[in-house]
Amino acid sequence: MIYQYVVTLKNKQTQYLDITGFLLSFISVLFFILEMFNTKTISIPYLIGSVFILGLLSWNIFRGKIRKIKVYYSRSLLIAALVWMKMPFYQWLSFVFILLALLEYQAKYSIEIGFSDSEILMNTIIKKKYKWTEFSNIVLKDGILTLDFANNKIWQREVEDDEEDDAEEIEFNNYCKKKLSLVQVA
Repeated sequence: MIYQYVVTLKNKQTQYLDITGFLLSFISVLFFILEMFNTKTISIPYLIGSVFILGLLSWNIFRGKIRKIKVYYSRSLLIAALVWMKMPFYQWLSFVFILLALLEYQAKYSIEIGFSDSEILMNTIIKKKYKWTEFSNIVLKDGILTLDFANNKIWQREVEDDEEDDAEEIEFNNYCKKKLSLVQVA
């Protein structure tokens, strides 16, 4: 399918996912260290896991805060999952950590909406296809995409900063207006 326009939306949940990944990894390290103190023995899996997780957390802080690079906590979550398997309690958390690590990339992916002559496709975890007849108005103005559904539902999201000029917004809005007018006439 060829899309005449593709609009990329801002993903505002990335910050919350980073905080969650960091906290889960750090709290896991605390539990691993606490278990070593309670058993009064140095367990190699707990020690190595804690060192690797702390190293990855430090690396992510350096890359995210100082270099402003997008970071992922999936590696530290996977290492924590392996160590949780060795813990005498809450081993089921390893499955939760593995699931979170696998879903992190998809959750941080920016949503793209493709506009073609026959349909509108939202590229999310579960792809959603819409027909032009399902909309009464579609507008891109000042970096906000507004989808006005025919059933009176309104959906607004901020678009990525691509330094779009007003000419592209006008072209996109004219395209949508033309497609919607063709649908309403038919």
